[in-house]
Amino acid sequence: MTPADTAHTGQGAAGRREAPGRAARADSRPGPWRRGLVLAVPAMLLGLVMLLHAKIPNRIGNLGSLVETFLPWFGLFVPVLLAGALWRRSASAAAALLLPVTVWLNLFGGLLGDKSRPGGDLTVAAHNVGAGNPDPAGAARALAASGADVLALVELTEQARGTYEKELAKAYPYHTVQGTVGLWSELPLSDTRPVDIRTDYGPLADTKPADVKLAYNRALRTTVATKRGPLAVYVAHLGSARVNLTAGFWTDSRDRGAQALGEAVAAERNERVVLLGDLNGTTDDRAFAAITSRLRSAQDVAGHGFGFSWPAGFPVVRIDQILVRGVKAESSWVLPATGSDHLPVAAGISW
Repeated sequence: MTPADTAHTGQGAAGRREAPGRAARADSRPGPWRRGLVLAVPAMLLGLVMLLHAKIPNRIGNLGSLVETFLPWFGLFVPVLLAGALWRRSASAAAALLLPVTVWLNLFGGLLGDKSRPGGDLTVAAHNVGAGNPDPAGAARALAASGADVLALVELTEQARGTYEKELAKAYPYHTVQGTVGLWSELPLSDTRPVDIRTDYGPLADTKPADVKLAYNRALRTTVATKRGPLAVYVAHLGSARVNLTAGFWTDSRDRGAQALGEAVAAERNERVVLLGDLNGTTDDRAFAAITSRLRSAQDVAGHGFGFSWPAGFPVVRIDQILVRGVKAESSWVLPATGSDHLPVAAGISW
């Protein structure tokens, strides 16, 4: 046997020895149902969080409300987990993703299409014009050009109020301002009054004169005289919500106002009601149950997409709302930016 033959024989023997080793390693690799379990677990948790969001307690930092505020965005985790499942070739992770996909589509799939319909007896609009808006005159002209028959403005300052009244006077012969909220209308208004949403809360609140309270009032109620009969219109700017390390999702004043506003709507005798304004929260948030149990979101019924309105530069939530009862929402949309940190919202309604 030549040295070459010896070398060849040695290589063949080594190859035969390695073959069982490779086979053993292949047999020891987890199958597609065992691979990626570390991805299947968060996929299941994601689905359960969305499915059981109403069960998440608010006792610690209003965690439940915080989750519900950004609930639509939880869907973004699905493609991330799907990419990981495909990379790992994990059947278990892919199967686990069926839960969050199904839950998300059940919650928000109806918002993906365009549900708007042409027509409508009345167009209503709402806008938080922003206390720091650098061009209130331009904002007023843009809103007047929107075609809204009834226009609600919140966060009006003493300095800017005159500008809005002047610029909107031609398009809207009727208007009322109660504290920092106002309504402009092409149709006559009556039975106008401020609505106490418990903005001023505490032992000293009852000792303050009515004119002092009115200066920073944040809600009103009025009646719009339409051709189809009276329409009760509420305009509200609920308290702010804040996220910080010590208090978590702080919503005390907002939640207190939402409850008071819900009570006012519940006591409203007119069967036709529209609520316009900045509620500083989404309708998915349990804090608005007293309102959403009696009124329906025009965006949910007749909008296209989520209709996010804040912040104006890159909207991620819809906290500016149009809610209705006794009338039908035909369409709902978001108007162009005006210099405020909120986008205006509008809806067409009919009887």
